[in-house]
Formats: sequence, structure tokens, C-alpha cells
Amino acid sequence: MILQPIDLNIDYAAVGVPEPKKPCKFTAYAPKTYGECTDILRPAVIICPGGAYRWISDREGVPVAQAFLAKGISAFILSYTVAENGRFPCALIEAFSAVRYVRAHADAYRIDPDRIYLCGFSAGGHAAAAAGVLWNHPVAESLGFTGRRHRADGLILGYPVITGGEYAHRDSIRNLLGDAYSAETVELVSLEKQVNVETPRTFLWHTAADRSVPVQNSLLFADALIRNGVETELHVYPRGEHGLSTARFDVLTPGRFTIDPFMLETVRSWTDDAIRFIFA
Repeated sequence: MILQPIDLNIDYAAVGVPEPKKPCKFTAYAPKTYGECTDILRPAVIICPGGAYRWISDREGVPVAQAFLAKGISAFILSYTVAENGRFPCALIEAFSAVRYVRAHADAYRIDPDRIYLCGFSAGGHAAAAAGVLWNHPVAESLGFTGRRHRADGLILGYPVITGGEYAHRDSIRNLLGDAYSAETVELVSLEKQVNVETPRTFLWHTAADRSVPVQNSLLFADALIRNGVETELHVYPRGEHGLSTARFDVLTPGRFTIDPFMLETVRSWTDDAIRFIFA
């Protein structure tokens, strides 16, 4: 495996955005190629862990990368800017930059440049989905992103924060926007309202029992995708708390998650389903 920190070399000041107090981190977890396999091009997944735009959840980083690596998919983890270091649109710039970087360096990692996915959880799902719906929005051009190099080919979203409306995870939206919180900016980051026919194909999963980010976030996004003719796959599991990550034993913190055999055998299947979706 190739384990490599990457400098995205983002010039925030060039587009009038304050420099984050700490730089984002971007790390490659890519399988090596061997012998006659050097001609194989692999899909890539850029993982955006959750954390309410206040921290970055380790549980939704490396364990997820390992699940994709086990199936031969190159993985990258984006530890994007969170509230203590900077506000919107820093994370959006970083997600765009990550996609553009992977596409530009696809040959070096033996990646298929037409199968680059953003995978996000909770607030990281918002960061990934924002890059998916805003890639051709005027805000992207205002940040220096034109053309299609920064467009992900698909989205994999686990219990994502989507809306700033009735079913919002209000802390995530406030942490994202800070002093810029207003009706106008909340409208912009209510991503179900920004879906269009060029939004990338999307795989979503959520639990109906999620008490932190209501399942309606995924339902609203799926409805908008379907109405715009975007290929969509949605899984809603009846049980399971927020923040399940891969729903395997190594990420289910004792005392926080009930080790429910049904959940372990059902929710954890999302990784296999998402991988099938990527290769479809």
C-alpha cells in the first residue's frame, strides 16, 4: 500500500477567502500495482469524515479507507477545515481541490480518472455533497473552479447532513457558516435545493432511528436527485444510531453503540453495496 501525505497547495487568498488557521490534511491510501497488473485502472474514493464541522472523526477515516482498499479501490482521506480553523467555503474549496488533484495525478496512482468518488459521513457527507451539487454553481467559478476537473463522478453519503431547513442538524450548519449564518447562506448550503441534472450519481445510506441527523436529510436529497433524473440508490436501515461508520466491531465504541446482531449483519452491508455501485 502507498501511504502518502499530499499538499493540495491551496491559495485561499487568491479567491478572497481567509487562510485557515491550520491547513487541511490530505492523505493517499492507495494499493500498489504488481507485475502484469500495472495496466489496471482502479476507482478512487475521497473520504470526508464527519464531526459536525467542529472536529474530524478518526472512526470515519482510516476504517472506511481500509474497507475500500480491501476491494482494490484507491482511497484518500480529506481532513477538511472545521470551525475552529475556518468557515465556509474552506471545506468546499478543499473538496474541489482534492478531486482535481486525484484526477490530475490519476496516472501516478493508476486511477481511472472517470471513476473518482467523494464519500462523506454526517457533516463530511455535507462537504462531499456540497462539492457534488455546487461544482457548476456560480459559487464554484467565484472560487476559481471552472470546467469539469473538480467534478466528482459519484457520491457515497452515509447519514449526511443535507438541509438547513426543518430537519437540519443545526450545530453543523452553524459551525459551517459562523458569522455568515443568514437566510441566504442557509439556502445555499441546503443542498437538496441545489441539485440539478448534472449532479453526480449518488449512493445514500441512513438509519431511520438516527436521533442526531434525521433520516429526512437523505430522503430530501434522494427525492431531489430522482426528480432531476440523477441515478440514485438509497438504503434506510430500521435500527442503528448516528455515526456508525463501517458498522464493524472496530468502530463501535462500547457504551455508545448497542452491539445489535441485526445491525451488524445488515448496516455493515453498506460498504459492499457502495462498492457494487461504484463498479456498476
